[in-house]
Amino acid sequence: MSTPEDKNYVTPSEAELEKDKKKAWDGIRAFLKGLFNLHDDTDRDATIEAVRKDIPFRGHTAWILIFSIFVASIGLNVSSTAVVIGAMLISPLMGPIVGVGLSVAINDVETLRKSLVNLGVMVGLSVLTAFFYFSISPLTEETPELVARTYPTILDVLVAVFGGLALIVAKTKSGTIASVIFGVAIATALMPPLCTVGYGLAIGNLDYAGGALYLFSINAVFIALSTFIVAKILRFPMVRYANSKRRKFIARMASLIAIIVIVPSVYLFYKLLQEQVFENKTKDFVKEIIRYEGAEVVKFTQDYKTRNIEVYLIGNPVPQPKINEWITALNETEELEGCNLRIYQGSDRSGELAAQISGDLKNDILSELYANNQQTIRDKDERIEFLENEIAKLRVKDDFPFENISKELKVTFDGLEDFSYSRRVTTNFEKTDTLAVFSVSWDKNIRTRERTEQMKKMGDLLKVRLDLDTLAVEERSK
Repeated sequence: MSTPEDKNYVTPSEAELEKDKKKAWDGIRAFLKGLFNLHDDTDRDATIEAVRKDIPFRGHTAWILIFSIFVASIGLNVSSTAVVIGAMLISPLMGPIVGVGLSVAINDVETLRKSLVNLGVMVGLSVLTAFFYFSISPLTEETPELVARTYPTILDVLVAVFGGLALIVAKTKSGTIASVIFGVAIATALMPPLCTVGYGLAIGNLDYAGGALYLFSINAVFIALSTFIVAKILRFPMVRYANSKRRKFIARMASLIAIIVIVPSVYLFYKLLQEQVFENKTKDFVKEIIRYEGAEVVKFTQDYKTRNIEVYLIGNPVPQPKINEWITALNETEELEGCNLRIYQGSDRSGELAAQISGDLKNDILSELYANNQQTIRDKDERIEFLENEIAKLRVKDDFPFENISKELKVTFDGLEDFSYSRRVTTNFEKTDTLAVFSVSWDKNIRTRERTEQMKKMGDLLKVRLDLDTLAVEERSK
């Protein structure tokens, strides 16, 4: 190794070190720029043309939408996720929504008008189709798939945002990435909310219909907003108008629409985020704080608007000092300050608690107990089946036809002189096994190699005849 004392050693100057560092950093920056760059492979004109083609709803597209709504409604009706996904794969719902976002971004009033008209047609046709199906369907019970689409959460907003971004980025690439578009069609889930609107109207539940329409509106707004943002980032060319006054008017209207869409969207996102945080904090509080020996939480509810948290307990009564401790801890928990904690106990039979226990709460408890009992029964049935199989493997049936088997072996195997059966119990001090053991003796003229082959064949034959997985065939010395 060279050292500073060696005459051929040259110490790198600080300038050279800085130059090497700069070269390395430039290389990393160039790599990252190439990795995340969208501008180079973007075909703006082809993207605009593709979006415009996807906007109209007529002829084949209208019928595809109707059939896909029928399929999605059936999937929601029977709570089949696979069927709902299949319907979304063939549904042409994205076109008008993406058209709205792109037309606002490039000041294209004509495309915006067509997009809004076709969006209205799409929503109306979808809701009418779903309403018709659920009106004639004999299955009107609420399913988890339907209930899940009756109110939006922060996750729905995030799915719409990232789904919309994935869709428009895929469309801007030279050569559309079809698989990405299909994936977005599944993720953003525009169809199930519209089907749920029809379901709510068919059964007369306006809360369901309104909540589902709210969820669809959020998805649609954020998909359009994602399209708008990407189009601006990629600097899509603005539509030019010969009349300068008209150009300025269109630009102002586009900006106004963008503000109308963006500001409520940001506010809505914030409100949903706050509500989701409140629900998560409540769940953590009940799980970690509401504890008392001999008492169990059977149900709790939270209401973000009223800031009420209700907890239902069964078992040993919780003394008031302990409840006061919980209330103090609640007021000291971030995001839960000022909430009202109400504790309902099984020993209290007055007023509202009695009504809850005899009504909704009782049903919830019974449903949970039924589900737990069913699972316990299934577990025990599986255990019994497993043990029965194990016993069948380790024992010969009581009606073992020893005489018939021995005669068959005598005819089948030449030189067989003696045949006996026994059961051997063995243990390695961790588990105990029972093994069927067959002992045989041969004519002394049978060679050792032939004996081994015959015993192997005999073992295979006995396994088939006696329906055993394991057994042992051993030679008994005379």
